[in-house]
Amino acid sequence: MVGRLECRGAPSLWVGENVVVAKGYRPVDRDQQFLIPPDMREWLPAEHPVWTLIDIVDTHLDTSAFHTGRRLGGVGRAGYDPDMLLTLLIWSWSQGQRSSRRIESACADVVSYRVICAGDIPDHVTISRFRKDNHAACAALFAQVLILAARVGLGSLGTIALDGVKIASNASLSANRSESGLRAAAEAEAAKIAAAAAAAHAAGDDADDELYGPDDPGPGHVPKDLADPKSRSARIAEALAQIEAEKAAARAAEQAAAKGHLERMEAGAKIIGQSPVGAAVDAAEIRLQRARQVRVQMSADYEAKVAALGARGAKPKGTAPVPVESHYTVVRARAALAKARARRRDRENSAPVICRNITDPQSRVQPIRGGGWVQGYNCQAFTTEDGIIIATGVGINPNDSGYYPDMVAKAIAAADTIVATKTATDSPPVTDTVCGSDAGAGEAAIGIMLFDAGYCSNANLDAPGPDRLIATGTTRDLEAAAHAAAASNTEDAPVQQSSLDKMRERLATPDGIATYRTRSHIAETPFGHAKHNLGFRRFTGRGLDRAASEWSFHAAVHNIGKILTRLAAAPTTAPA
Repeated sequence: MVGRLECRGAPSLWVGENVVVAKGYRPVDRDQQFLIPPDMREWLPAEHPVWTLIDIVDTHLDTSAFHTGRRLGGVGRAGYDPDMLLTLLIWSWSQGQRSSRRIESACADVVSYRVICAGDIPDHVTISRFRKDNHAACAALFAQVLILAARVGLGSLGTIALDGVKIASNASLSANRSESGLRAAAEAEAAKIAAAAAAAHAAGDDADDELYGPDDPGPGHVPKDLADPKSRSARIAEALAQIEAEKAAARAAEQAAAKGHLERMEAGAKIIGQSPVGAAVDAAEIRLQRARQVRVQMSADYEAKVAALGARGAKPKGTAPVPVESHYTVVRARAALAKARARRRDRENSAPVICRNITDPQSRVQPIRGGGWVQGYNCQAFTTEDGIIIATGVGINPNDSGYYPDMVAKAIAAADTIVATKTATDSPPVTDTVCGSDAGAGEAAIGIMLFDAGYCSNANLDAPGPDRLIATGTTRDLEAAAHAAAASNTEDAPVQQSSLDKMRERLATPDGIATYRTRSHIAETPFGHAKHNLGFRRFTGRGLDRAASEWSFHAAVHNIGKILTRLAAAPTTAPA
């Protein structure tokens, strides 16, 4: 007989035929000794994804670019294997860990990290320097991973979608300065350097050595604060140069438009609409001069007519012309000239203030969804319906429309690579070059491209390339139009339709709205994963080039995660 006895205030007892065992707690014996398996392969199960990642980096990726520039031989401490550091970087980013110090700590505390580095823990400086020194190689890694994804069957091109996300730069909004603020900051930096140099000169050679260092020639040479491109002074100078270049470009464009407008006026061409800003005053002066010339000529003709009639003893009929300056055409032209001059003064007095960031001069203030602003970049990603990112891009323009041509071209090139890889009988070694394929194979393989309303423009609607659906309004507007079209059930359409009307009509059809509904899941899921799961909300480097390489490296890590998931679900599907 087996039963359970309970008594208030006492532990339960399990009563058997021959034994009674009290239910308690497991012992916590921290002095107990263990024999850790000597083989690191036994530290993690064989199906753990870290083993697959190690095999991918060691066997299926060309990592020669990461070995370029590494000094081997000679005396000194041996360096860390770049393949190991690359594997560590990919694994840590896939786990949402991007801090070099936390990666170093994880190499000591987390078994998977310790397996990657084989117990030889790299310090955070080594990890950070490896990432910075190999940012170009990290960007090139994206193409190799894309080929690898195609080899395991990923990269479905039936429906692809493009979207953008704002990622903060390694700079703050408060570091933005206007041109006057930048010049004041530059003067303050120069004064600080000059004051320090003067104080050191007065103090003697010892102070010079302390200020400049024993190997620095000191005064008479470019200070390190100015020579170092990472210094504050250099960043201020770069920001000022960008403002000057932008103003010069705006002036050149304005002058070119004004010159063309005035040349057309001088040639007697018919002008429709307002004059360009730079030509408004000159155009008004030309119109006033022409109006006066017409009235002067009319007055002269009238005087000649009066003289001829007076010689015959006749009197002219009608009224004499009003004075030139009193005629309504001259009065109206004179008022238009005064108004144009007033607008020019107002424009000069209220010119837009151009600001640049002194921490990262190449970044820009970007609006974010839901309101607010972020100092950063506009990051673009083309994603397939099975979640593979096939093309990336980074820019400073907050509007998505201008990225369309470049991103579509990248997507077509990536589709060529995927098609060539999937159709190749014998897969060639993975490199960062695009495999040869028939021209247009990738474009033909793309079923349809999806875009939100940020990409809607006549140029994008009419651009050559694969079939596309570009939203002509908000999702609510599209759903309402589709519902109204289904309720009306009319097929009458005007003979002449603009590209925008055709797209609006197509999105209102059952097939069109059903296809567009998949856009949000395809395009925005990678961004949600990056920001909320991986914590990728800010770039670690500064500058547009480093932001672009970091974004493409993140896309490569994202795709590797898809590859690992695919291999775990179907172990027999392994890369060649």
